[in-house]
Amino acid sequence: MQASGNCTTYAATKAAIRSFARTWAMQLKDRGIRVNALSPGTIDTPIQFSSKEEADDAKAFFSGTTPLGRIGRSEETASPILFLASDASSYCAWFDLVAVGGIAQV
Repeated sequence: MQASGNCTTYAATKAAIRSFARTWAMQLKDRGIRVNALSPGTIDTPIQFSSKEEADDAKAFFSGTTPLGRIGRSEETASPILFLASDASSYCAWFDLVAVGGIAQV
């Protein structure tokens, strides 16, 4: 997540989750438990806004700032989660899979 003046709590929470995953990965490795994280970007969910106009403005803003030109769909977070839960990711330990439509690379 990019730093933003009005997202302090949200950004701190995402950082805390990543820190938990990193710590748990080290604590649980001897038990054969892998811990990974998924860091999604803006996902189109039925979040509460004060008005439909505010929701539409937010979606337009995030779509305009994402290289893919749109925000993600909730089902698009399922594939990365399934990958991390499968044997296909058996060599991934404390892997932070960032699914943000390219925003972290620009």
